[in-house]
Amino acid sequence: MNKQFLQSQRHISRSITIVLLFFQFSLLNAQEKLSMTFEDALDLAKQNSPEIRQARYALERSQELLNAQEASLKSRFGLSLEPFYYNHQSEFNTLFSTWNTIETKSYSGTLSIIQPIIWTDGTISLNNQFGWLDSKSDFSDTHQETFSNNLYLSYNQPIFTYNRTKMGLEEVELDLENASLNYQLQELQLEVLVAQNFFQSYQNKMSLQVAREDLQNRRLSYDIIKNKVEAGLAAQEELYQAELDRTTSQSQVQNEQVTLENSLDELKRLIGIEITDEINVFAEIVRQQVNVDLDSALIYGLKNRTELRQRDIDLALSLYNVIRAGAFNEFLGNISLSYGLIGVDQNLKKVYDVPTKNQLVSLTFEIPIYDWGERSSRIKAAEASVKQSKLNVNDQKTLIMIGIRRAYRNVQNQVIQIELAVENVESAQLTYDINLERYRNGDLTSMDLNLFQNQLSQRKIGLVNAMINYKLSLLDLKIESLWDFEKNQPALRPVPNL
Repeated sequence: MNKQFLQSQRHISRSITIVLLFFQFSLLNAQEKLSMTFEDALDLAKQNSPEIRQARYALERSQELLNAQEASLKSRFGLSLEPFYYNHQSEFNTLFSTWNTIETKSYSGTLSIIQPIIWTDGTISLNNQFGWLDSKSDFSDTHQETFSNNLYLSYNQPIFTYNRTKMGLEEVELDLENASLNYQLQELQLEVLVAQNFFQSYQNKMSLQVAREDLQNRRLSYDIIKNKVEAGLAAQEELYQAELDRTTSQSQVQNEQVTLENSLDELKRLIGIEITDEINVFAEIVRQQVNVDLDSALIYGLKNRTELRQRDIDLALSLYNVIRAGAFNEFLGNISLSYGLIGVDQNLKKVYDVPTKNQLVSLTFEIPIYDWGERSSRIKAAEASVKQSKLNVNDQKTLIMIGIRRAYRNVQNQVIQIELAVENVESAQLTYDINLERYRNGDLTSMDLNLFQNQLSQRKIGLVNAMINYKLSLLDLKIESLWDFEKNQPALRPVPNL
């Protein structure tokens, strides 16, 4: 007896332990499940999305190119050294018809300070060249060892051509602006994509909730008909039909659960979190009508849409290409000026005792004669690109207006759809309640009640869909107009500092 009692106690203890572990595990899972709003999902996506990261890298590349271009406009300091030079060779002197052996040893160095001038595309430089030379020649049996120092200031200026330095800087600045605009566009497009996936998951969650409510009603109907059958007030086939409806409803709950889990996996992939993480989407879908104005949306959209500025940038770059094409095989000139002092002496300290002035003035031209029409064709090709860019600007404005008007109509339509959906749910609920009472009184079959139950479930899902579609329509209008009518503020955020 004691042995059986002890075994019974052990069995009870194991059962209690298993139950406690089960509740602890369930509590742990509940704690690990992350409740996520749309704003939370969007913030995660902006950090982890591959598209946003690529746009950020492109923005970083453009910024560094601009930094490099601006740095190239500052004074550049350079030092070139030839610490050792030795040459021993024989040369034939044709004047005296004899061979001459020359031996040369030297070292030299040049310090340069070069300053580009952006306004003229010229270059001014200060140079100092110092060297030592030891030379021997068998021809005249001479040997000379000297020090030299050449200090001079030079200026080089292209003429009859475009300013390449200034254009290069402007192109890099436009490239950075274009990358910044593209980053903002990627953020807006990501917001749309996250919204679609997030609210699809929320919609699936609501569908699961409606399916569970439907299952609860089916079970209630089953209990009612079961009691009637046991009391002899209803036929046995009524119970079979109620059981079939209950089983079908259970299957629908399972299907909705699978659909929800699949959509959550897609959302987790999009926002860049682990697929194994448990999340729960949460949203406040309320009947809150937002005032939208078509004229304001059109004005703000045409003023601030980034695509328009990008088309303007494309046009500016096309005009630069025309200038560049016009400089192909062009008539080109160059002015070079130089002034300095050079000193030479065997004694290093006396190098500049008797200096010599070095002066240089040079004017050169490059005159193309005939290029078989190459330059003309390149100019025409560049001008065709300009016309294409202008056409793209005008077409983009039309597309923006069409997009804003379409988004505005969708918002207005969804307001009406929500009102109709609310009325449908209220009517379907009243209809179901009335017919449920008729079913309890035996005035309605389970198959008839099933129709009213399906109608109520569909109307509830329709209301959720209408409110979600209204939310997405407002987001679409925000993207098209770049104005957030819900918050009454611009939609574009400043580009983050790199």
